[in-house]
Amino acid sequence: MNNNDRLLRLRYAIDIKDTDLVKAFDLGGITVTKEEVREMLTRVKDTEQEEDNVYLKAINNQVFDSFLNGFIILKRGPKNNKTPEETPLKSKEIKNINNILIKKLKIALFLTSEDMLVIFAEAGVYPSKGELGAILRKEGHRNFKPCGDKYMRNFLKGLGLCYRNEENKDNR
Repeated sequence: MNNNDRLLRLRYAIDIKDTDLVKAFDLGGITVTKEEVREMLTRVKDTEQEEDNVYLKAINNQVFDSFLNGFIILKRGPKNNKTPEETPLKSKEIKNINNILIKKLKIALFLTSEDMLVIFAEAGVYPSKGELGAILRKEGHRNFKPCGDKYMRNFLKGLGLCYRNEENKDNR
């Protein structure tokens, strides 16, 4: 699973519009157009490619992390004590992007640990509170556990199921 897959699944799960994607990238410090966003979400239909998930425009970990930072600002608003210009850009290598994605979605969507366990359960995965805590820990902590692609796919699937069920209840 690459960052384009993650972005596409997240977009579907919580129904993010193209304009909101552009705005989130912009708030994260990356300037993109709607056409570039569409390229990020469009798979290459070349039969010679061995991999199935090759996109017109690939997203690296730093760009995806910037998008997630912008998504937090889009959903929660800017921090009161810092302006975006004061925030230093991190050039640190990002290894466990799935862990970062789960942490930042938890922040952006105002999720509690119990909410996250319900989301996982909706997808048929039942991690314990301890396992979830290990995924949410800072890398380098002795109890840190890397989040695998299977967990990430199931979390995004459960997020979509929960989010879309809430929308259906609101429309009734």
